Amino acid sequence: MSNPLARLMRVVPPGTHLVIGGTAVLGAASYIQIAVAGHALSGDSKQAVSELWSLVMTLSLGLFFPIEQELTRVVAARIVRGHGVAPVLRRATVLTVGLLALITAALALAEKPLADTFFGGDRALVWAFAAALAGMALVYLTRGILAGLGLFDAYGMSLGLDGLLRIVLAGALFAAGSHSALAYGLVLTASPLLAMVLTLPATLRGCRPGPKMPWSELFQNITMLIGSSVLAQLVVNAAVITTALVTVNADLTFALLSAGVLCRVPLFVFGSLQPTLMTGLSTAATSGDRAGFRKLLLQTCGVIAGLGLLGAVPAVLVGSWLIRVLLGAADVLGPMDFFWFSAGTMFYMLAMVVGQALVAMDRHRSQLVGWLSGTAVLVGVTCVHGSVAVRVEVAYFLGSLVAALVMLALVWGSLGRRTLSTATVGGADSGASGADRQQRLSTDIF
Repeated sequence: MSNPLARLMRVVPPGTHLVIGGTAVLGAASYIQIAVAGHALSGDSKQAVSELWSLVMTLSLGLFFPIEQELTRVVAARIVRGHGVAPVLRRATVLTVGLLALITAALALAEKPLADTFFGGDRALVWAFAAALAGMALVYLTRGILAGLGLFDAYGMSLGLDGLLRIVLAGALFAAGSHSALAYGLVLTASPLLAMVLTLPATLRGCRPGPKMPWSELFQNITMLIGSSVLAQLVVNAAVITTALVTVNADLTFALLSAGVLCRVPLFVFGSLQPTLMTGLSTAATSGDRAGFRKLLLQTCGVIAGLGLLGAVPAVLVGSWLIRVLLGAADVLGPMDFFWFSAGTMFYMLAMVVGQALVAMDRHRSQLVGWLSGTAVLVGVTCVHGSVAVRVEVAYFLGSLVAALVMLALVWGSLGRRTLSTATVGGADSGASGADRQQRLSTDIF
């Protein structure tokens, strides 16, 4: 078929259309939530919600989305081997709750400086921040299990419920005439938490008993994965956070948040591909499907590049008008601002795709090197003298570009060596010796 959508659906594993539907609702909810807050709030309250949203996205995606990714990889590998995954859920729950406890303690110690720096001195927003992280952490935990099991209908339902609840709750606050930054901030807590509860039965049904899971199976890569994810989220959200730190211009802060979110429309589409992409890559790597791995990676990169270009054109042409009318942003940004955001988003998505390939190949360290390189460039450009808006926008673009190029070079080098760590496929050939498996994998994978 020549239809681009039909080609896209052939690239990714079955069930992706359900995830795409849920992601579309969640993506729309982000715009609606920001738009409602933009029209309902003003001044310091609007800036506080902008910074809360950016911080929640940065830390929740940075700290807890890696747990979803690693769970997807571990669960998918266990399914290939015919092992139950209930032990994985138990270990991951302990890890998630422990991490939340540490974060809560850190926020308690830094409550006043955090409130003064980001929330206009409102300490209640610090605890809204903590509550939102808890809701996001728990929903990522269950989504990782669902994606690894291939239960993409339930995964898509989790995404869709999260988005729908954000729309309903934000709309209810607006209809009630609320002008409370705290109330709009708590929407980020209630929505993912309820979505997790409503899809928990499907998660538990898929968790059959299985062999005991050693902590090393989950911890062996999680530190590097969290490091990579935190840096990736810093790259994509640094514009708003940096602006909040160096200026008191609430209009510019909210406009940059609005522009960044608008230019991330393709990123929401990519988000719908991530769980199925990771499951497909992990399954292909575990089973030794060299051709399937390469085809999935290359075709997904092509689709992502096309999405980036399609999203950039309308953003550059009418983005400034859209954020003024739809999101209530001030008229402080022009076409070039949207160009940098759009270009940065395209390379950011490509970096994410190549990073997923490195993770599936058990090259977690290489992914971390890529994001470290991109973050170093971002920090360097941000520190250059000049307009705040231009600095943070160009820093996003160059940071994403460098991360993508470095990881692409590392993937190419890994493919050239024609080797794959046995950690990726441990247990897949339980009847063969370690040496036999390594020899076969060196020739069969890539």
